[in-house]
Amino acid sequence: MNEKSTERHGRSIEVEGITHGHAPIPMGARVGNMMYSSGIMGKNPANDSLPADAPSQSKFMFANMCTLLANAGASLKHVVHVKAYIKDNTYRDALNEGWLKCFPDPLDRPARHTMVTDLPGGMLMQIEIVAVLTD
Repeated sequence: MNEKSTERHGRSIEVEGITHGHAPIPMGARVGNMMYSSGIMGKNPANDSLPADAPSQSKFMFANMCTLLANAGASLKHVVHVKAYIKDNTYRDALNEGWLKCFPDPLDRPARHTMVTDLPGGMLMQIEIVAVLTD
């Protein structure tokens, strides 16, 4: 696991190869049985670059989510809420493609709220998650 313990409340969790630019924030934090993410973007962890197209960003974004969960000792089954941001409603299909690969069972999906908003630096989509680790 690639994580740093903190004295305060919990621990910071990172995804190797992904940065938030110059922002001094972790990719996520776990406190007790709760894990909260920062904004998870669709950067390629092999080179910390953001692809220009929505399908590639979606693929990397959900892969980065899975890596973050694994680094926190969690999995997709622990995700209870996803907040999704898309730059334009035309990117909803690419978002849903990755969503359905991660959460194929309509009876076993986390809650999700999707908002259309301006995103910086070429991002076409971004997600935040909350996970409850029960085991």
